[in-house]
Amino acid sequence: MNLKLWISCGVAALATSAAAQDSNALAVDGEALLTEAAAPLHMENVDTIYSGWRFRASETQALQSDDFDNPGMIFVDQAIDLWAKVDGSEGKSCASCHENVEDFAGLRPTLPRVEDGELVTMENIINECRTERMGAEPWKWSKGNMTAMTALIGLQSRGMPVNVAIDGDAAPFWEKGKELYYTRVGQLDMACSNCHEDNYGTMIRADHLSQGQINGFPTYRLKNAKLNSSHGRFKGCMKNIRATPFKEGGEEFKALELYLASRGEGLAVETPSVRN
Repeated sequence: MNLKLWISCGVAALATSAAAQDSNALAVDGEALLTEAAAPLHMENVDTIYSGWRFRASETQALQSDDFDNPGMIFVDQAIDLWAKVDGSEGKSCASCHENVEDFAGLRPTLPRVEDGELVTMENIINECRTERMGAEPWKWSKGNMTAMTALIGLQSRGMPVNVAIDGDAAPFWEKGKELYYTRVGQLDMACSNCHEDNYGTMIRADHLSQGQINGFPTYRLKNAKLNSSHGRFKGCMKNIRATPFKEGGEEFKALELYLASRGEGLAVETPSVRN
């Protein structure tokens, strides 16, 4: 991306309306993606949910509307190479067991989910395949190979509505995530809800607060020019309010991921999205 486009994105962000733009409709290469839905019944203080795409400047929105321009697709291409790369003591690649990555369509909208009593994310599933089937080292949670692969797999579900289970075995994890969402922490004594429920649409640091939806993760952030995992973003938020972050991939962030996913029920998977 050239310097002129970076500058124009920053200028446009200052001029964008503070509220979610109801006239905006996201279509990627002709495929319409739902960016607005009625809030799930468990959300008592919000009537309508909006994708973070709705709060971005028009230039940033345009980047996501065309896969050729979307900088996150560079990492998807890298993951395609990783998919076929043999790694580990078993002499296998992802393709050895999963011939077509398209077979994972429908997985992203259901994650995190409970398996054998444990809450698992896409990163957990990928690393289990690497360690148990390939005999390879696990990838670090928010590093390049992992975010690239989660983008490739998530892309197969683009356009499908988020639909995570929050009852049954998932209920205690969801409750834990909800508690974390509303608990004030850090020197600034703030909770996730203070920004993303009470003040979404307002300006902060030359940008608009969104509802904190995670339907587009991993997301390419223009700010740091790379794909960012949801847990990496959680960590960044906690640092911003001067709190000690939980561990990426730890039980706290996995529970928070489940709760946040449930707040986006009905929104389309946008992976990989583009944000400021």
